[in-house]
Amino acid sequence: MQRRHLLSSVLASALWAGLPLVSSTALAQEAAWPAKGPIKLIIPFAAGGTSDILGRLIAERLQAGLKQTVVVENRAGAGGVLGADAVAKSPADGYTLLLGTIASHAINPAMRAKMPYDAAKDFAPVNLLGTIPNVLLVGTDQPFKNVKDLIAAAKAKPDAIAFASAGMGSSQHMSGELFKLLAGADLAHVPYKGSAPAIQDVIGHQIPSSFETITVALPHIQAGKVRALAVTTAQRSPLLPDVPTMQEAGVKGFEVASWQALYAPAGTPAAVVQRLNAEVEKILATTEVKARLYVLGLSHSANTPAQFAEFNRGELSKWQRVAKEGKVTLE
Repeated sequence: MQRRHLLSSVLASALWAGLPLVSSTALAQEAAWPAKGPIKLIIPFAAGGTSDILGRLIAERLQAGLKQTVVVENRAGAGGVLGADAVAKSPADGYTLLLGTIASHAINPAMRAKMPYDAAKDFAPVNLLGTIPNVLLVGTDQPFKNVKDLIAAAKAKPDAIAFASAGMGSSQHMSGELFKLLAGADLAHVPYKGSAPAIQDVIGHQIPSSFETITVALPHIQAGKVRALAVTTAQRSPLLPDVPTMQEAGVKGFEVASWQALYAPAGTPAAVVQRLNAEVEKILATTEVKARLYVLGLSHSANTPAQFAEFNRGELSKWQRVAKEGKVTLE
């Protein structure tokens, strides 16, 4: 009886305030979330990578905060597109979530003529979980001691110097494309099927340079197998405090971060999105999780769904410009 009176009061208040009318059934379902059943977190990449490690870290702790089972499902393919599409087409009830990335929500939508979902309209941004710097690397056999050396050589012999990436449409690839545009350095792109073979060919002196995430690159830098010339983020990484940013190295306006984020389908109730955001912020603020993020090379700044949505719009717009100016497309 008390619950019916409460719902009636909410409806009356909404009518008085001129707000959109919401059914009592919808309000009851929202208030009960997440009591209905398990929550599924789709990770659109294979097990073992940064997205998978981070997603499982979040899922395990969400279970405690929400007092509900959180099931992780890896659905890899097409640079994160397949998994993201599955979430976009799921019911907007808070029971299906996505561990999205710069690939699924900025680069692929910017580069592909046809996408199965609208990255700007088909998702409710929940939280920007973290950003990871990429690093410009060269082999130890190369004469380049800094970014200016590499730019000068590339300008002297256009396309004579190649850079490796983890694949077409990866953040590593697009770091190189942005570098070419802003530095005026014509490097030849050589895409690989993942980070491991790409960096191994730089180590083995098969290719002179690459852009790689700091997570993958750090052990090889520390072992002296490759040389780091610059990080791609606006600030230096605490993991490589002596390595300058690309902007410090002379490439004005250069800023790239590979990022990981949490999304729900568009139309998910705002209260559910806010609850998820709050629970995730609690998780990311713990000492244990902060330590894990540090090891992964991830930096997190507290953010609201609205702040993350604004960030996402800026990223999409940025990579649309880079793809257009660099004439880079994915089919």
